[in-house]
Amino acid sequence: MAAGLASRTYGAVLPYWVYEHFGDALWAGMIYFGVRMVFIHLSRARAVWISVMFSWGVEFSQMIQVPWLNELRSTLWGALILGRGFLVIDLIRYLIGILCVYLIDRFILTRLMRYRINS
Repeated sequence: MAAGLASRTYGAVLPYWVYEHFGDALWAGMIYFGVRMVFIHLSRARAVWISVMFSWGVEFSQMIQVPWLNELRSTLWGALILGRGFLVIDLIRYLIGILCVYLIDRFILTRLMRYRINS
């Protein structure tokens, strides 16, 4: 979460593509890890599916423009969680972020856990 916020806060000192894409990708990766933490026995494939559907659902919900929801989105927490406006590129950023974090989970974290168990 801190890395995603930092990518927005310190965008002026980061390369443009980092500022432009990393915040959304990291947000979606956080959703994946949240799903994995809450539903520990869920397969990774299902965690990916749930994370993509959730993050895409939040993005598509941005097409709903009702006063109370827009007012909620105008707050800091509302904007961080619900976003502000629908962008197709965000769907791709979410997918890439989730897939990157899935690969970290699958190939790095799993090996670290096996190593700790066997040590």
